[in-house]
Amino acid sequence: MSPKRFPFTREISLAVLAYLYVPVIVLIAYSFNANRTATVWTHASLDWYGRILINPSIRAAAWNSLVLAVCAATAATILALMAALAMRRAFLGRGASETVLNAPLILPEIVVAVATLLLFVSVGVQLGLGAMIAAHTAFCIPFAYLPIRARLEGISASYEEAAFDLYANRFRTFRRVTMPLLWPGVMAGFTLAFVTSLDDFLTSFFLAGPGTTTLPVYIFSAIRAGITPEINAISAVMLIVSVLLVSLSFFLGRLRR
Repeated sequence: MSPKRFPFTREISLAVLAYLYVPVIVLIAYSFNANRTATVWTHASLDWYGRILINPSIRAAAWNSLVLAVCAATAATILALMAALAMRRAFLGRGASETVLNAPLILPEIVVAVATLLLFVSVGVQLGLGAMIAAHTAFCIPFAYLPIRARLEGISASYEEAAFDLYANRFRTFRRVTMPLLWPGVMAGFTLAFVTSLDDFLTSFFLAGPGTTTLPVYIFSAIRAGITPEINAISAVMLIVSVLLVSLSFFLGRLRR
């Protein structure tokens, strides 16, 4: 039977889209609710956005999240770039190496978080921002690796061969030929790693030390006292930042084609 003739296909698709996006739309709408009770609408207001900007706890959590995401995404992208370049050449165990590299994508995050906590405690690593950067870098590597690897596979070897024919050495060829062609994949990988680190809760919750609370951990702590428009406003800002970054990466990638 043709998929177009499958009964209720359109209705099921609309129901799935509604399930995915209606709660997000409701959350954004209620972030403008002037009433302190998040589910009782009175009138529109920007007061909660103003309050999260002057709340020192939220500003500290936002700064920690930003520093963590930038450091982890940068380190993960550099390591993923090196791994993608290494995997370009055939060698014994390449398939196994790629499987290990991408393992964080399929491993349960709670298991990875607990295992990382046990490792750091057993070797005496102090919990805090440094421990979170190391852990986030590890699980962000596959998110940066996959776009870089895909972009690298799409680059014809003839460009590098032409550079070698013009007596360019390996480093000059990489800097002037390979890297400019690879930039869209690198930007996409960095963006994915940044957003993944910014939204992570479990690993940050286990490894956070005093004064290193991130925004997802702050939201979890605050939501136990009830959902407020303040929580909705923080969530809306995180969502908008994530969407803008992914959109920017997409358009920059298209511009460089």
